[in-house]
Amino acid sequence: MDEMRRPLLACNDQDKISAFLSSATTGYLGLTDNREPYVVPLNFVWWKGAVYIHGAESGRKMEIINRNKRICFTVSENFGTMVNPVPAKTDTSYMSVMIFGEIEIVADLSEATAAMQKMLDKYVPGYFSAPLSKHHVDSYRSSMGSRTIVMKIIPKVITAKEKPLNEQRLFYKGRHVADDAGMV
Repeated sequence: MDEMRRPLLACNDQDKISAFLSSATTGYLGLTDNREPYVVPLNFVWWKGAVYIHGAESGRKMEIINRNKRICFTVSENFGTMVNPVPAKTDTSYMSVMIFGEIEIVADLSEATAAMQKMLDKYVPGYFSAPLSKHHVDSYRSSMGSRTIVMKIIPKVITAKEKPLNEQRLFYKGRHVADDAGMV
């Protein structure tokens, strides 16, 4: 693994990384089939030290995964733009996590159901009055007749970067450089 270019921005706090992965809403699954990269935005859940996703059992994503299990999964959030009277010092507050590892189909119905329940709890908390059943996970078919499968990303390396938000520098509509004359 290559060294991070800006190590001062590295986040090594595992609790912070885990909390971020637990709350972020969209992740990007990076795949390659040795011809070209393919990146798919997905809902996901971080659970028991792994990323769980779901999708159709067929399609381009699955064709690539079946040929190459090595992946990169990226999650990032932008927390705002921080201004500075010096244009080159205008910056973005963010957190990003990159997970390098392998992906596998979850064959165990109990694990797949639990992962799907975790996704429901994350994206629609409290909406359903009863827990997800194994039968539903096992028997559901999309309108195209495709079975939904659950996949697990097993991390080999996790890297994270962050640029904390400086509230005093946060841009808002109507803010002008003249407002920040003494900032330099």
